Amino acid sequence: MCPRPANVVSAEKKEDSTKKQQPLETINLDQGDPTMFVEYWKKAGEKSSIVIPGWQNLSYFPNINGGNICWFLEKEFSDEIKKLHELVGNAITKDRYIVVGTGSTQLYQASLFALASTDDTGNDSSSRPMDVVSAVPYYSSYPAVTDFLKSGLYKWSGDACKFDDKNEPYIEVVCSPNNPDGHTMTPVVNGNRGKLIHDLAYYWPQYTPIPKPADHDIMLFTVSKSTGHAGTRLGWAIVKDEKIARKMTKFIELSTIGVSKDSQYRAATIMRAVTESAQSISLQLAGNFFDFGRKTMVDRWERLRKVASENGAFSLPKYSKRYCNYFGEIREAHPGFAWLKCNLENVEDCESLLEGKLKILVRGGKNFGMDYKKYVRVSLIDQEDKFQMLLDRLSSVSSSSTKIKA
Repeated sequence: MCPRPANVVSAEKKEDSTKKQQPLETINLDQGDPTMFVEYWKKAGEKSSIVIPGWQNLSYFPNINGGNICWFLEKEFSDEIKKLHELVGNAITKDRYIVVGTGSTQLYQASLFALASTDDTGNDSSSRPMDVVSAVPYYSSYPAVTDFLKSGLYKWSGDACKFDDKNEPYIEVVCSPNNPDGHTMTPVVNGNRGKLIHDLAYYWPQYTPIPKPADHDIMLFTVSKSTGHAGTRLGWAIVKDEKIARKMTKFIELSTIGVSKDSQYRAATIMRAVTESAQSISLQLAGNFFDFGRKTMVDRWERLRKVASENGAFSLPKYSKRYCNYFGEIREAHPGFAWLKCNLENVEDCESLLEGKLKILVRGGKNFGMDYKKYVRVSLIDQEDKFQMLLDRLSSVSSSSTKIKA
C-alpha cells in the first residue's frame, strides 16, 4: 500500500487532537424538569390532546364552576382531580375544598397568607409576623418564596428541628416525600399553636409507595410532577377549612385575577387520559402512565446505584420498603431527585466538583439549609440522553486516584 502524504496524516492527527480537547457539554440537572415523560405522551395520541377554538374561554369566569368556593376553578378540572386522587388513593377529597393556582408556588404563598392572617380562634390576626419553618434539608425555594413579598404576616425562620415555638403561633411546612432527599416526612415541632402545610408534589406512585390517602389541613399538589406537564403551570390545594380556602382564593384573585382556563382544560384532558390509562380504557399503545413512570424511575435508580457502588466516590440514601396500595406490592421509593453525597476525602464541595470538572449543573446542599457541602441534589426526571451523560461522567470519577472517606 502506498504511504499517504505527510500533510494528510498531519491533518488527521490535528483533527484528532482537536476532538480530544473539546470541552464537555454542560448538562443542567439543577431543576426538576420532568421531560422524561415526553416519551410516554408522544405515544398517547389524541386522547391526551385538546383543541381550544379562538372564541372559547374569553371570559374571566369559568364556563361551569359547580359551586366551588374557588370561583375561577373549572368544574371539569375539579372533577378530574377528584377522580385521579380516588384512583391513586393518595389524598382525601371528599368534603374538602379545592383551590387552583398557577403552580404550587402560588398556592404555597396563598397558604402562608391564609394561615398567618388567621388566629387560633379562626378570626383575622394582626399579631407579629408568624414564623415559617421546615426540617433540614428543606426544599430550596421555601426561604426565598416566603420572604419575597416581605410580608408583615410571616417570615422565614429556618430549620424546624432547631425551632423553639415559645408557645407562639407558627407554620411548619412538611414536604413528603421530601425534596431533596426523598424521605417520608412528618411534623417535627408539634407545638400547641402550630399550623401545617403539607407539600405533596411527589406523593405519586411513580416516585414512592402509597400506603394510604393523605388527610391534612392543607395539601399541595402540582401538574408538573404528577403528569410531567410543568409548562402548564398549574397546581391545586386540597383544604379542610372553608375560611382558609376562601382566603387562599382571595390571595390568588388579587395576585393574578384567577388562573388560566386554557391550562385547566388541558390539565383536565391530561388527567382524564392518565385515569383511563390506569383503567385500560384507552392509551393501549402508551400503557398505564404510572406503570411507565415507576419502571423508568426503578431503572434509573438501579443504574445510578450501580455507578455509585462501583466507583465508591459517591453514595445515595437508602429507603425502607413499604406496601403500596396502588400497585398492590411492597416496594421502596425511587424519588425524582438523587440526594448525592461525595465521599472523596480531598473534595469538600461536591457542587463545585460536579459543576467545575464534570460540567453537571446541580443544586448544592447549602441551598437546602445544610452547612455540610458534601451533598448535592441531582434531577433524575430529565430525558434519557441527559441521564446517561450523568452516569458516564460520575463513572469517570475514580476512587483509585484519590482517597475515600470511610
